[in-house]
Amino acid sequence: MHDIITFIMAGGKGERLYPLTKDRAKPAVPFGGIYRIIDFPLNNCINSGLRRIYVLTQYKSTSLQRHISLGWNIFTREINEYIEVVPAQQRVGEMWYQGTADAIYQNLYAIRQENPEDVLILSGDHVYKMDYREMIDYHRYMDADVTLAAVPMSKELSSQFGIIEVGKGNKIINFHEKPKDPVVMPDDPDSILVNMGIYVFKRDVLIEELEEDARKKSSHHDFGKNVLPTMLKKKRKMFVFHFRDKNGKKPKYWRDIGTIQAYYEANMDLVKVTPEFNLYDRDWPIRTYQVQSPPAKTVFAGGDTGDRIGLVLDSLISNGCIVSGGKVVRSILSPGVRVNSYAVVEDSILMNGVNIGRYSKIRRAIIDKGVHVPPGTQIGYDIEEDKKRFYVHPSGVVVIPKGTQLS
Repeated sequence: MHDIITFIMAGGKGERLYPLTKDRAKPAVPFGGIYRIIDFPLNNCINSGLRRIYVLTQYKSTSLQRHISLGWNIFTREINEYIEVVPAQQRVGEMWYQGTADAIYQNLYAIRQENPEDVLILSGDHVYKMDYREMIDYHRYMDADVTLAAVPMSKELSSQFGIIEVGKGNKIINFHEKPKDPVVMPDDPDSILVNMGIYVFKRDVLIEELEEDARKKSSHHDFGKNVLPTMLKKKRKMFVFHFRDKNGKKPKYWRDIGTIQAYYEANMDLVKVTPEFNLYDRDWPIRTYQVQSPPAKTVFAGGDTGDRIGLVLDSLISNGCIVSGGKVVRSILSPGVRVNSYAVVEDSILMNGVNIGRYSKIRRAIIDKGVHVPPGTQIGYDIEEDKKRFYVHPSGVVVIPKGTQLS
């Protein structure tokens, strides 16, 4: 597909994911042990045959740039294939990216230079599997000015998403931004149709609409809030493409992991006996940057050592991990994690290089990179005590930021 280029929006602050976003952009947050969130839209692109990709960055982008440079340097410009990281550059003025539409507007030079037939625009912070070719083919078959991907969600979640109202022939008739009283789907009164933040635009239509939006001082320069509603008023040809999930399971899997609770639950999905999101599908491989580390290892099998047993149950254990006489249950360990003797880790996410000291007990916690937990520490057992030292989400999940010094 050399007649389309892709933009991935990866500049968001991810304020609702704080403190995991204290030192990194939301798309750079680790997920599932070895991945970053940005890996999932990138893999969708590669598996869809899309090989001209711009990743637009802005907020605390160093780790994101490093990850893409190390793990995604897989194309060559000589045959016009690339993944390019494009930071905000004040190319058209003195302002940084003001919104999703403005981010594309400030990079119109790339669209004009490549001169594609259509432009695919993606969010860089969702977890799902999708073959974008099916959506692009539908967009062209309908001769649409813009096509939006949409997925059914429970109406209880309406205040978190933009909602699309659809008429006959999948034609869009209205937008509702995070409504408290949502319009439900005609054939399912318990569900709403959510805007996934995936758009296919005709090139010339996109350029025209962004240039018009840029002239409006009152605009937020956002696709969902401004550009798309304006296009609807102008009676542009706007259609919905109903999400076709390549995860191979029911229900359809699409996660906006923009909050601590959503992030925690999506990770915990992976340790279930039958995980909701399939990382092991050889027909839809998911690549990432792989740290060069030895295999994971468990140490001590009981016997002469008594109850000193290295035990891992219902968990994801990455390369370089050592479970040395400790116990890990329903947890995710990123590369280089060490769990020492008599320690217990349950229902937790431990990121790169975390060290859990002897006799420590960890429950329902997210511990970010490089944190050393001293021997005998308890986290997740006394929430009021935890609140004195750490960030505790209202759901009860304890979050310890990267580099925290514990004593």
